[in-house]
Amino acid sequence: MPKAKQISAWVDDRPGMLGRVADALGEKRISIRAFMAAVMDGKGFVRVVVDQPAAARRVFAKHGWKTTEDEVVEVTVPDRPGALGRVADLLGEAGVNIQYAYVGTAQSASKVNLYLAVPDVKAAVRALR
Repeated sequence: MPKAKQISAWVDDRPGMLGRVADALGEKRISIRAFMAAVMDGKGFVRVVVDQPAAARRVFAKHGWKTTEDEVVEVTVPDRPGALGRVADLLGEAGVNIQYAYVGTAQSASKVNLYLAVPDVKAAVRALR
């Protein structure tokens, strides 16, 4: 069960900001595998999973965007009804709480990757094997 590095960044909450973030990563040929964006406490907040986390951190730093990095669980599931439920049920039965989750791209058109933030990544990985 793979784990992934997730980079979270605080950015300005204004029109075009998500485009600026994506463009900055794209200019350095960093591929976004998954992302979520929201407004929290009056600031823009972006979470990304990318193919080059170290390079992405440098891009964020260059633009003055404060970041944190966390490990998340990456689960590839079929793109069909019930797939998320099965993963969430396994983690629930193991006593692992999902704090938040989002979807990203997988290598196959018939699959998606789930990115799950959990307090105990090792326990989640064990539960999903």
